[in-house]
This record gives sequence, structure tokens and C-alpha cells, in this order.
Amino acid sequence: MLRVVIAEDAVLLRAGLTEILTRGGHEVAAAVGDATALAEAVEAHRPDVVITDVRMPPDFRDEGLRAALDLRARYDPLPVLVLSQYVATAYATQLLTGGGQAGLGYLLKDRVGEVGEFLDALRRVAEGRTVIDPEVVRVLLGRRTAATPLDRLTPREREVLGLMAEGFTNQGIAHRLHVTEASVVKHAGNIFMKLDLDPAEGNRRVLAVLAHLRGGPD
Repeated sequence: MLRVVIAEDAVLLRAGLTEILTRGGHEVAAAVGDATALAEAVEAHRPDVVITDVRMPPDFRDEGLRAALDLRARYDPLPVLVLSQYVATAYATQLLTGGGQAGLGYLLKDRVGEVGEFLDALRRVAEGRTVIDPEVVRVLLGRRTAATPLDRLTPREREVLGLMAEGFTNQGIAHRLHVTEASVVKHAGNIFMKLDLDPAEGNRRVLAVLAHLRGGPD
């Protein structure tokens, strides 16, 4: 059972998330509608994981993401799952490349197809893993205007990297791509070599890869 704080300004969606989590066996310690209340709820309840939207009152811009950045800095490790309708490129890149020891997720609301998938993503984030929607990766990759080490990757290596970003293990990637686990290990090794990454870094390898995306315009 996870102790969860939800920040979502849409009343019906907030109630729906509360119901889904409760039915999934988790405890919703607080469900709030703005970034200020989110900070207060985290201070009061010290949850296992936070679920937050991007746009919230008063300005409906990036208040949720900015709050997530602040909370992760203050309460590291604090797993955060961002559940949004769009990719807020500037703060998303900052969040995803900001380091920290806690799990991190960024999912798009209209691409979450099943309750089971959502609960599984939440569990992985709470366990300290990184779960990023492939569309988020695509948008952030599209922001790059100059050549980066990512350009060295083959199409297959990009597929493997995308599944890494979603939090899949080597075994899970092999299943999704219908290849052997040994093949995935080889592709991963090539990725680490081409991007000058240490393969022992765990989830930090995904954040290190995403750090290469910071060069594009907002």
C-alpha cells in the first residue's frame, strides 16, 4: 500500500484518481487543487509518492511542475508522478534532468489506456524507477536544434533508449521488441558507449541521457 498525495485542479478527475487508488489498495492522504495546498499536504503527510498535474491555479501555467521541482529539492527522496495533458518542455526537461534519488514519472493523461497500466507506473515510480511516456521523449527530442551524442544512435538503439526511458528492464525491452535479452544488453552497451554513460548508473542513466535534450529552445 502506498500513501499518496494528489494535486489536480479538475474536481471530477481528482475524485476519479482518488477512487482508482483506493480501489487499488492505496491510501490517499490528501487530494488538493493547487500548488500551495500540495506543498502543505506533503509537509503534513510525508507521502510515499506524489501525483501532480502541470497546470493549476492561480495562473494555470506550470505551477504543478514548479511545485514538483521544489518538493523534490526539499524532500529528496520524494517520488513524483506528473500526470498531464501536454508536455511542458522547459520545466519538464528541468525536472527530468534534475537528479535526485527518487523515482520520477511523466505520463500524458489521454495516453493512459488502462487503470492497471497507471497503477503499475505509479508502483514503479514509488520504487525509485523512471517512467516516461514515449510521446514526452519524442517531443523533447524534437526540441534539439544542434547535433548531440544522441545522433550517433541507430534506429534500433533509439527504440531501446525510448523503452529505457519508460522504465522497462532489459527483459521487458526484449519482450516488447521481440528480441533476446542478450541483444538488448548489446544495444544498451552501445548506447552507453556512444553517449559516454556509465552503465552502472541505474535509473540515472535515463536522466543523464535526457540531459542531452537541454540544448533546444523552449
